[in-house]
Amino acid sequence: MPVSQDFKDRIFKNLNKISDHYQTPFHIYDEKGIRDTCKNLKKAFSEINSFQEFYAVKANPNPEILKIMKDEGFGFDCSSVPELMLSRELTDNPDDIMFTSNNTTLEEFETAFADSGCIMNLDDISLIDKLPEMPKLISFRYNPGPERTGNAIIGNPSEAKYGLTTDQIIPAYKKAKELGAQKFGLHAMVASNELNEYYIIETAGMLLNLAEKTGNELGIQFEFINIGGGIGIPYKPEDKPVDLEKMGREITSLFKKFAEKNGYEPALNMESGRYMTGPHGALVTKVINRKSIYRQYVGVDASMSALMRPGMYDAYHHIEIPGKSDAPSEEETVDITGSLCENIDKFAVQRRLPVLEEGDLVVIEDTGAHGHAMGFAYNGRLRPKELLFTEDGKVKLIRRDETPEDYFATLNFEKDVLNL
Repeated sequence: MPVSQDFKDRIFKNLNKISDHYQTPFHIYDEKGIRDTCKNLKKAFSEINSFQEFYAVKANPNPEILKIMKDEGFGFDCSSVPELMLSRELTDNPDDIMFTSNNTTLEEFETAFADSGCIMNLDDISLIDKLPEMPKLISFRYNPGPERTGNAIIGNPSEAKYGLTTDQIIPAYKKAKELGAQKFGLHAMVASNELNEYYIIETAGMLLNLAEKTGNELGIQFEFINIGGGIGIPYKPEDKPVDLEKMGREITSLFKKFAEKNGYEPALNMESGRYMTGPHGALVTKVINRKSIYRQYVGVDASMSALMRPGMYDAYHHIEIPGKSDAPSEEETVDITGSLCENIDKFAVQRRLPVLEEGDLVVIEDTGAHGHAMGFAYNGRLRPKELLFTEDGKVKLIRRDETPEDYFATLNFEKDVLNL
């Protein structure tokens, strides 16, 4: 199901007080829920010799969220310079940061190698020649193409822009070894928001088989296998969550069999983002208008700029109305809309909800990942504030609202005219 009952018990009862103080709209995240998920993930893979989660910074790049991940012993998965900068504010250990970008610029590589460096995970064989130097540890991202199926978010592997083909893998590691690489990792992420744990288990098995084949041919061992971050969350009430215990047990078994056959056991890495924080956040907004034409429309004070997944992916986010959802006396079918000049600016389409009135709080759930982070400023509709509900029962502001001054900031520049 969407956000947990524990989340609702602790946060929903305080929403009127929180919204009176901070004013809607806002994203609010639950520290306790995030930490509990971190602990459950570590427990699921505790029997593997070495397990490391690299939190996908793109999912929620707020420093306060990243601090929680660091405190739980996790590293960071980055794919851009600003994400590297955020992560390096929290750690100077290069083993804590994995840089996996695609269509990477030379400037990005230079930044990745600067300071203490990071784990370099290359997305294409052609990028080997563009590295400032060959690091001692190198990893490549694998794309199995027609051997696997994908899903709507990340695309079918054969059509996806990511990774090296099967035929490129051995030549890539061979070349890296010849150029001085001494340690090796292997990475793949072939699906996103996947609720079938067997798909993730199959990915682990696929990478272990590829590591065995590559290792035997080139005489190398792999420091780690990174199975990506595709673990999904149940956005819809009827969705069945991933069985984390079963997934941990089955993947652990695959690693032990690999070790028995090959004489060593690589570390297991993953880069979950959505799974770690997605269910532990909500966008809280308020009804400001009602419109009755060919459909019933309920207008709220947040727009798609605060949560673009429904418009971009036709994604479902569960909606609850505190004080009305548990035992609604009346229901209606409505579209929940924002204020953008785009007809896709809808958080729900023809959704059955309790009858809504101006001033009602609307809680749009599971926005702890790819919510605020995917926001934008089209139409001058700016992103809202972010709040953290702490373990000790306090609420603190962890990002302010964007302002018109922010919107116009890039128009403040020195005059620069090129005469041709």
